[in-house]
Amino acid sequence: MRKLIILLFIFVGGSIGFNNFTDLLDSLPPMSIPTIIYNPWLGMVLGAGIFFIVSLFIVDPILKGLKRLTRFLTDLSLSYLLCGSLGLVFGLIISWLINFSLQTFNIPLLNEVVSAVITFTLAYVGFYIGTSYHQEVADFLKNQQDRRKDQEPDQAGETGHFLKYKVLDTSVIIDGRILGIIRSGFLEGVFVISKYVLQELQYIADSPDSLKRSHGRRGLDILNELQDDDQIQVEMDDQDFEDEAEVDLKLVRLAQNLKGAVITNDYNLNKVAQFQQVPVLNINELANQVKPAIIPGEEMRVTIVKKGTERQQGVAYLENGTMVVVEDGKHYINQSLDVVVTSSLQTNAGRMIFADIADPANVGDPEFGQDQSPADS
Repeated sequence: MRKLIILLFIFVGGSIGFNNFTDLLDSLPPMSIPTIIYNPWLGMVLGAGIFFIVSLFIVDPILKGLKRLTRFLTDLSLSYLLCGSLGLVFGLIISWLINFSLQTFNIPLLNEVVSAVITFTLAYVGFYIGTSYHQEVADFLKNQQDRRKDQEPDQAGETGHFLKYKVLDTSVIIDGRILGIIRSGFLEGVFVISKYVLQELQYIADSPDSLKRSHGRRGLDILNELQDDDQIQVEMDDQDFEDEAEVDLKLVRLAQNLKGAVITNDYNLNKVAQFQQVPVLNINELANQVKPAIIPGEEMRVTIVKKGTERQQGVAYLENGTMVVVEDGKHYINQSLDVVVTSSLQTNAGRMIFADIADPANVGDPEFGQDQSPADS
């Protein structure tokens, strides 16, 4: 900056010397001036040299003044500078219009002195008025921005209350289905992995229990696949909530800070998040909702795999994992039966279907004897 100011002084001095040196010589009393001196290029050299010497003495005060001006301007708000600049420009435009009309009077004093006074006065008045209303302008702009933010959820609501950030918990990562759901395009946005979830997965992967260890390693593999997929946005989060002891509460706080949702299979975390009014996406609930509807009176073929708990019940499972409770099916374990649906029950654990044997007379003999029917039991 120092060199730039000195170069600027040299340039200005050279320009003044080049344009005014010969005029200065003409204004001197008549004398014999050599032709070699009567040269504008000599004037340029003299002017540049004089201004260079002057710059060496005043460059430091100029730099100090610029630093003070910079500190002063940085302390001012953007709205103050913007409103002041607009007011200044508006004042200069008005002063130019007034001065232009005053030139028709052709009065030298009026054109020079009064025009300068009008220009300075209106420029100052414009700057003062602009800065006086800078706070109102800042509040207005902030209110407009807040209003747009408030309208965003309403606009998103037309397409399903889109939430950009989804916080994944440990259970949903170990479950593994989240990877296929994301890749299928049913979930969009940024999927956030907290450092606490990563620590839990590492702890489970190092467990002496072989089953837990396999679950933990599966979860880490799922995380790696999520990060390696270029079509999926994954972010690691290092936020620390020291006032919360449990990981579930930390995840809820994280979702609150991000204004996002929690994706989980954990029943307790689901309830805690709902209590804190944090949106929850439960993979089990999604799985239950996408299961095909079962209508009473519908027939299906199932295989009894174990005994039920009441009234000679037998238990079977559909391919999607739905439990089917068959009345009087206790004695037909490992046999395939045609059953008729009587009712269904939706629970947090999943769907249960209750059914009766379609045609007991045509069903094979029970496992305990050829001469005894289910009704006799």
